[in-house]
Amino acid sequence: MVLLDNGVWDQIISLIFLVMFTLYFMTDLPQRVQIYRYSRLAASKLAMLESMVRESVSKIAGYLSKLGVENPQEIVSRFLDAYFVIQPVDIEPTDIIKRLGHLIESNERKFKNDVAKLLPNVGTHARNNVAASLAIASALNTVYKTLRHYYIVGRKYDNWLLLMQLSMILPQYLRELSPYVKAIDAFVKGIPIGDSVGPLVAFKLAGLSDRIEIVEDTVVSRVEIEGRTVYVVKAKGPGATVGRPGKAVAKLVEDLRCNVARIITVDAALKLEGEATGEVVEGTGAAIGDPGPEKIEIERAAVRCGVPLDAVIVKMSSEEAIKPMCREIAEAADRAYNLVLEIIRNRTKPGDNVIVVGVGNSVGVY
Repeated sequence: MVLLDNGVWDQIISLIFLVMFTLYFMTDLPQRVQIYRYSRLAASKLAMLESMVRESVSKIAGYLSKLGVENPQEIVSRFLDAYFVIQPVDIEPTDIIKRLGHLIESNERKFKNDVAKLLPNVGTHARNNVAASLAIASALNTVYKTLRHYYIVGRKYDNWLLLMQLSMILPQYLRELSPYVKAIDAFVKGIPIGDSVGPLVAFKLAGLSDRIEIVEDTVVSRVEIEGRTVYVVKAKGPGATVGRPGKAVAKLVEDLRCNVARIITVDAALKLEGEATGEVVEGTGAAIGDPGPEKIEIERAAVRCGVPLDAVIVKMSSEEAIKPMCREIAEAADRAYNLVLEIIRNRTKPGDNVIVVGVGNSVGVY
């Protein structure tokens, strides 16, 4: 056995340090290692996201098969990339809300008409459920393709920083998007989701009273509550649609010639981390989470007639909003209903007209 003296060991250590220094500072080996590491991480997460898209497509195709539709896979594939909305010009803000509303309505109408042509023997509510499911699958596919684009760009240009960012944000995307796949089950089965809490409160108020379609996919019921005439607005159920609550309120206020004492909106709202699911909170304003056209209709109607706006929200996470309604949210609907009754009793008087809007997706709610 040969023993090395301290001088030789010092030389070996110095040589190792020199080699490591050279590799680290004089070559791109560290970047190559980073690219390999983050590329593998991002690729594995992208594969999981791709499987989510395929699962959503498979579920919708299976539902279409049960409805007796021929070539369901081709129909689903056709809708994955077929519809998008180009944002209106915002350099000149005049009528931007009106233009945006027109584009959104035109796209939705075209989408629903195409679904109706492909599914002529399917009922309206079932078609709405199919349309909502296809919209989810299309959104998942769009997110997947966008993230895949950045992954390919990162690999193409050896951009390890971009790959690192992708590997860090993809787990969050997977967590937030996974409930959307489960939401398809709710839509095809006609089960209320978390976002249906607004229409559910409206149903509790209106009961089985007559429903009149005041605007497209939106109904209104007239009920008497302790001497007040209450007009209950919600999306037309039990199919999956959010209707046009803003336009319905605007038309109703116009028909009543501004003889309205109060407008109350009820909707789901995103909770903060640490807050309890199902917390019911009252505020002021229009509780509606659309891009703008429907909300501004309510606000303009209220301002034009000088009507107070009350907002009742039920807090939940983004996952809970899209998944089948859990017990906490169902119980919160009862508390929100009681809060709406309290507002009507305490802030209006007998003989007043009150409008209550149950905002949200009406899947599973008549």
